[in-house]
Amino acid sequence: MMTTAAGHDALAIAHKFVLSGEIVSASPYGSGHINDTYKVDVKADDGPRRYVLQRINHNVFRRPDELMANVERVCTHAYSKLKETGEPNAERRTLRLIRTLNGKAWHVDAIGNRWRCYHFIEGATGHDVVRSAEQAYAAAKSFGAFQSLLADLPGGRLHETIPDFHHTPARFARFQQALAQDAHGRAADAVPEIAFALARAHEVSVVVDALRDGTLPERVTHNDTKLNNVLLDDITQEGICVIDLDTVMPGSVLYDFGDLVRTSTSPAAEDETDLAKVRMQLPMFEALVKGYLESTRGFLTPKEKELLPFAGKLITFEIGLRFLTDWLEGDTYFKIKRPTHNLDRARTQFKLVESIEAQLPAMQALVART
Repeated sequence: MMTTAAGHDALAIAHKFVLSGEIVSASPYGSGHINDTYKVDVKADDGPRRYVLQRINHNVFRRPDELMANVERVCTHAYSKLKETGEPNAERRTLRLIRTLNGKAWHVDAIGNRWRCYHFIEGATGHDVVRSAEQAYAAAKSFGAFQSLLADLPGGRLHETIPDFHHTPARFARFQQALAQDAHGRAADAVPEIAFALARAHEVSVVVDALRDGTLPERVTHNDTKLNNVLLDDITQEGICVIDLDTVMPGSVLYDFGDLVRTSTSPAAEDETDLAKVRMQLPMFEALVKGYLESTRGFLTPKEKELLPFAGKLITFEIGLRFLTDWLEGDTYFKIKRPTHNLDRARTQFKLVESIEAQLPAMQALVART
């Protein structure tokens, strides 16, 4: 029996899925902080195989069945589209769920945990930090390809498993409430950051309003477009497969591209205290635009393309606003390692917003000619 510190018998759970061969072991895998993830080794007739087994953290994802219904639809459709188009490497280009012995897409254990199992994608690795324009290009192209595969997803709207996840006006309203209450007396230590946020109140509704009036189409979006959610081929460094589909929901493609800009264009860490290091690097942005538009030209509207530079500013501002709000509320959401951690994070994001604003004309010109 392989029982982890969390008390889960992963080996027993692995036997609930239809795996191709004799299950040899199940061991903790990866560096994720939310779900419990295991690598399952199997001895098959044609050689060893591996699978990825995960327990969904239902304390974070309060609607795990809706989440898994989304994941099942997305994986099934993406794989079907790849096969239809004759993609010779379809098995590596999308996550594929393994069915349970009962034919389900996920298993519910005796105490209500939801488990899923994926084919292991061999010869590809996730990377935590963008180190080159080539990596930024590969990530953007992969996320664009992911959106392209799902542009015609049938069956109606996906479940909104985290309501208002990128609803910037709602985030701003919560910030205003936290500021008005100032329950921990912290507003006095964040006067410049608060002024920065209030000065941009007129921009928080741009995307939400455009979605509401139909100026922008609602699409299937990933909502967590960091580099480490794309597996890169170990040899070619080409983007192979988008992973971590737990936040796939209805939204705007601008949310995904905006978060790519936020996480891929600055050389500084998200919580860098030396703000002189924080800047939007135009060559990295150019790599993102090139990769993303290569994959999305078949469905992206002119308005979506036009707003790509603004999206980077908006999502960076939104995340900074969330950090500032959490600081005012007493650090109740984001984990911190020092007393001013959330305030430091807010300052870093807002400095990146300033850098984007200063370069917005150049960014817009670049998008227009790409």
